[in-house]
Amino acid sequence: MDDQAHGERRLTTRQAAELLGVKPATVYAYVSRGQLSSRRDAVGRGSTFDAAEVEALARRSRREAAAPAAGELSVRTSLTLIEPDRYWFRGVDAVELASRHCYEEVAEWLWTGALSRGARFTAPDRQLAAARHAVAALPEHAGPIDRLRVATAAAAVVDPLRFDLSAEAVLGSARCLIPTLVGALPEAGREQGAAAGRSDGEPAGAPTGGLLAERLWARLTAREPEPGALGALDLALALLIDHDLAASTLAVRVAASARAHPYAAVSAGLGVLEGPLHGAAGRLAHRTLAEVLDRGAAAPVVADHLRAGRRVPGLGHRLYAGEDPRATALFARLEGVPAAGPALAAARELVATTAARRDGLHANVDLALAVLTVSGGMPAEAGETVFAVARTAGWMAHALEEYQERPLRMRPSGQYQGPRPPQPMP
Repeated sequence: MDDQAHGERRLTTRQAAELLGVKPATVYAYVSRGQLSSRRDAVGRGSTFDAAEVEALARRSRREAAAPAAGELSVRTSLTLIEPDRYWFRGVDAVELASRHCYEEVAEWLWTGALSRGARFTAPDRQLAAARHAVAALPEHAGPIDRLRVATAAAAVVDPLRFDLSAEAVLGSARCLIPTLVGALPEAGREQGAAAGRSDGEPAGAPTGGLLAERLWARLTAREPEPGALGALDLALALLIDHDLAASTLAVRVAASARAHPYAAVSAGLGVLEGPLHGAAGRLAHRTLAEVLDRGAAAPVVADHLRAGRRVPGLGHRLYAGEDPRATALFARLEGVPAAGPALAAARELVATTAARRDGLHANVDLALAVLTVSGGMPAEAGETVFAVARTAGWMAHALEEYQERPLRMRPSGQYQGPRPPQPMP
């Protein structure tokens, strides 16, 4: 073409459509919307298009296709990467990290990117006493998330540095809040009000400077831990520290974006855990597994769920193609706990019964956590407690990250669908 002779490369409608990956009619729609300009060819048989303009539109379209859909929020984070068969904490295999290091050390890694060997968390006496008294005032039927939310609020009130959002201050709050939450929970099998006066927050004979898992165990069950059981609980805590932007974590980041102090950010996450679609999964898996053990077979339990139109708890995860890697690691650790044998067998039977008819439903971490809680003689809500305590460290990590971002950046625009103004005054 003459235009090509002058250095301008032109494309036919068919060539432009192929480059854009659309139908020829869509090319003319781009023209009508002003996104492309066209010119009749020299012999008047059709339109031609500037190749550079078409290529620029194609690049723009590819970027838009790769971006989150309208209304979907994308958040920069350097903490957790999830892939179809594994997940990573700051680029390190999360399962391997949690298998080699205790919960406190994994938390420090997530917070700072440095491994602090021998890290231990201690609750300040004044903060712990306030949290325990606040929790003791709750009714006996209060659930674990109720207690943790109240404990968080009480711990915040006695921390004069809670409004200091520097990394050093936030880390200090994190290291104090997590053991405070554990210490504020009533000991299993003991009257809630009876422990209110204790300032150390530890059961008799329990190590005050030991692993958090050791202190948490006495809050979950009155049984003495079997060999390997404390290690399994510690592993569960470390595996559950973070899992990218789950609903509760997003709530934490929204609060931190508004520069709420870290205790308030954690409270936002705990509030979301109260929802049945996020926090109740562990309780449902526990009850299902206990029912399988009680009835002696998984088939009737699965049938009852399907007959009622319910999904079987503890199975399937939208982010993993196969078995949840957290479940795989926890199952493997629980094989070394003698008391976990029957619950492990029941869990495997549950998976096998469902897989016989439906492909793609593998065990998730809720089922593995249920094996731990059922075999440890813990109540159904124990899984929620483990999850919330573990995830508090991840929430603090996300709050730390968000405090470094532009304030109030998480302000999506609403898509108004009401009547167009002006409307008559009611």
